Amino acid sequence: LATALVASHARADHTVHFGKAFPGLFQFTPVDLGVAKGFFKQRGLDIEITSFFGDAKQQQAYAAGAIDMAIGGGAGMAFIAKGSPITAVAEAAGPPLGITLATWADTPYKTVADLKGQIVTGASVGDQTEWFVRQLSILQGWGPNGFNYVPLGATEAQIAALKTHQVAAAPLDITTAVTLESQGQGRIVVRFGKVITAYINHVITASNDMIAKRPDDVRKFLAGWFESAVYFKTHKEEAVKFTAQLLKKPEPIISRVFDEAAPMITDNGHFEAKGLAAIRQSLVDTKILPTPPDMSKLYTEKFLPN
Repeated sequence: LATALVASHARADHTVHFGKAFPGLFQFTPVDLGVAKGFFKQRGLDIEITSFFGDAKQQQAYAAGAIDMAIGGGAGMAFIAKGSPITAVAEAAGPPLGITLATWADTPYKTVADLKGQIVTGASVGDQTEWFVRQLSILQGWGPNGFNYVPLGATEAQIAALKTHQVAAAPLDITTAVTLESQGQGRIVVRFGKVITAYINHVITASNDMIAKRPDDVRKFLAGWFESAVYFKTHKEEAVKFTAQLLKKPEPIISRVFDEAAPMITDNGHFEAKGLAAIRQSLVDTKILPTPPDMSKLYTEKFLPN
């Protein structure tokens, strides 16, 4: 019995409970492929993946001790500045090539200029998509309020509002946008990653408890993650087939999404200085934080693979 308990404890110590802040995002699927390929197992790790509906829900899981590490939005680093007991340990994706600004196909809105003064929706006040929309307005020379931004919550609500012409445009993830466009229902007007070229779209975080008690497992996880990311990006045919099955989407859709969004996935996890500066400014612009945070206190690179 004692031997069994020791063995059970040893196995539990090498299980990483990993969270995804959003289900169904293409750019999160390398971890699933890495699990399937055994990249984590060969490092002695078992990965248990749980998906959430937003960074806030994922923070609740962290607080409950339900997850050890996670991937979420770069703007989620604000939770760390506010005292969440986690640390960003890797940049997972750079400029937001996975987010588009889309309109409904039967509307006259075909360019950014067509949308000036129109209602553009999003998920919530102060989230990163609102910042993208306002930055796009600034880049047009209209100031931050060139669009009438009205948050509507979940993607399903935004799509319904597009379809019924209650709003002119909405920021949709690339897989959803490409699917709607291929069905003749939607139209992609802007790929945000093409106009906002300095940004950290996604970060990997770890609980401070995990960092303190299991630092080697943090290192092993990140080594497995980036082996998975590189393999994913360099084996398109296999990655597309796997991701299409995982997300339950046609392979031609995922193939197009791969070409557009795979370049945003980073190969080594190092935090880009310009991306950190953009996150820092966005947190103040969206009033998530009253003053710019000291970004150096929110992340570490000491667990990244050499």
